Amino acid sequence: MDEKAGHGNRTAAWNSGDAYEPYVGRWSRLVAREFLGWLAVASGGRWLDVGCGTGALAETVLALAAPSEVVGIDPSPAYVAFARSRANDARVRFEVGDAQALQAASATFDAVVSGLVLNFVPEPDRAVSEMVRVARPGGTVAAYVWDYAEGMQLMRHFWDAAGELDPKARELDEGRRFPLCEPEPLTDLFQTTGLGKVEVRAIDVPTVFRDFDDYWSPFLGGQAPAPGYAMSLSQERRAALRERIRAGLPTNTEGEHHLIARAWAVRGVR
Repeated sequence: MDEKAGHGNRTAAWNSGDAYEPYVGRWSRLVAREFLGWLAVASGGRWLDVGCGTGALAETVLALAAPSEVVGIDPSPAYVAFARSRANDARVRFEVGDAQALQAASATFDAVVSGLVLNFVPEPDRAVSEMVRVARPGGTVAAYVWDYAEGMQLMRHFWDAAGELDPKARELDEGRRFPLCEPEPLTDLFQTTGLGKVEVRAIDVPTVFRDFDDYWSPFLGGQAPAPGYAMSLSQERRAALRERIRAGLPTNTEGEHHLIARAWAVRGVR
């Protein structure tokens, strides 16, 4: 995903597909299935996945939407290489590109989508304007982002605990940093770029962790703001954070943690 654009510090490093997948890639794929069902784009269309990252959304389009072609673009060469390594379908290709300056010709795609991207783009209005430009008249432009402030519970538990132990951690909390990730700002963003029939909906998917290690180990990958923050701590402070999270995490009798990952999805018609 384009979540690393414009952020060079360690807490926002996005350059490893192997680290991204266990952290949020596996949950993004579940959201993508619901997202595509909601869009209901006709089969045989041309799709552009803006900020394709590891290819989670593009792969789901191939599996469920019967496209004639899918193009994925992302600014990270490492992510593009990862997506290419997993691609085994002649209908898809992945390229390095900038969401704010798409190289595609105008009115080229039937569906232009992005997953977990817009809040990390320095100028999201430019990105959406570009998405609108390359969509065909009557085409679908759509996106989804995590509900960081509340419904993305695996991150919410992390940042709430981190903020209790270290007030400075609150400055990195995506729930505070990304006010775009709410229904009203997303609606305004899509309407002001000229799209019609703009709608927003919540997509909730279960995130089940078999034990605490299953929850915690992805935060040790150093990929994205929360894991980057965790790995910036000393071993002693990281252990304190781990135990603070463990104490507050809902746990069933079998030691599993059943959480919810909520995304806000938005769509419009060119």
